[in-house]
Amino acid sequence: MILIRSVLYPQGKSRGEMTVEERIAAADRRRMQGNDIFKEGKLEEAIQQYEMAIAYMGDDFMFQLFGKYRDMALAVKNPCHLNVAASLLKLKRQNEAIGHCNIVLAEDENNVKALFRRGKARAELGQSDDARADFLKARKHAPHDNLIARELCLLDEHDRALYQKQKEIYKGMFGPRPEPKKTKLNWICVFWQWLVSLFHFIFRRHRRVKDD
Repeated sequence: MILIRSVLYPQGKSRGEMTVEERIAAADRRRMQGNDIFKEGKLEEAIQQYEMAIAYMGDDFMFQLFGKYRDMALAVKNPCHLNVAASLLKLKRQNEAIGHCNIVLAEDENNVKALFRRGKARAELGQSDDARADFLKARKHAPHDNLIARELCLLDEHDRALYQKQKEIYKGMFGPRPEPKKTKLNWICVFWQWLVSLFHFIFRRHRRVKDD
């Protein structure tokens, strides 16, 4: 029992002094603490715990791991990135969420949670085509997942609404030209034209009589 406690909770050791198992265990403890805080809705604090867990497994550390030890580390590290992404989505920090999903997908290109959360972030950013590609790929590996199906339906509804909106805009821009409004003639101008015509008629008639 003492040995187990020393592995899970190494006292007074820096990361460099810990064994591989100790570092992974310390990271997993941070991950679990983050999960508890996440459930309380304290997203920023949860992110801090996940990031501290990830810090135990930096690039230099991961580069040295092979076989079962690398698998053990990724089993802790990837869920931390995914949980950070979930928290960031709730905080409307979509671009950061995409970054954490990309880290997971670099190790596991078919990770359903990473594809789904990246798709959510992209959809919220208006990147419909990229979001649909993520959801469709996720659905290949989880064909009965209702959440994925729901997001695909929402994308279809969004695209239909956008098409209809654009259709209305173009209709207004390129619709039939309005007929010109009829303007009322000034009655003075009409009377003057009639008077000129009358004088012209009388003059011509008088001239014709004189010539006869």
